[in-house]
Amino acid sequence: MFFDQYDTQVGVVGVLAGPAGVRRVGWRLNPEGASTEPDETVQAALGQLREYFAGQRRDFDLPLDWPQLEPTTAAVLRALMTVGYGETVTYADLALRSGTGIPARAIGSIMGANPWPIIVPCHRVVAADGLGGYSGGERGHELETKRWLLENEGALP
Repeated sequence: MFFDQYDTQVGVVGVLAGPAGVRRVGWRLNPEGASTEPDETVQAALGQLREYFAGQRRDFDLPLDWPQLEPTTAAVLRALMTVGYGETVTYADLALRSGTGIPARAIGSIMGANPWPIIVPCHRVVAADGLGGYSGGERGHELETKRWLLENEGALP
């Protein structure tokens, strides 16, 4: 596994990747045991993230190293990948879109377990009556991070 990170407008974002693709993206990654030698996949991911944060990229084109996930979790994350840049979807709408039959309240737990925030855009999932929660971002700044990401995409005024 390989690891690198860079400082964004919403904190230091790290990328962990290997031969199968990007395994994790996040703010509090523990790269223990990972090499910090240059790696093509990690650098491609960081490059695309830099473009996203600069407003130059709307979609990511990266191989993802899918961990063993419950089929429902995988279906919800795949459905989430259809929510485009600048769009939002409610927890209930994502539950319907996934075709899994799970209740909307279960979507939040799946979003919290998303191994690729930003790339698989869990920040685009909102509550019917507001922003909802978010587990990405620096500790204590999670909702600020979600708001910034949505504002940056033009999804919030």
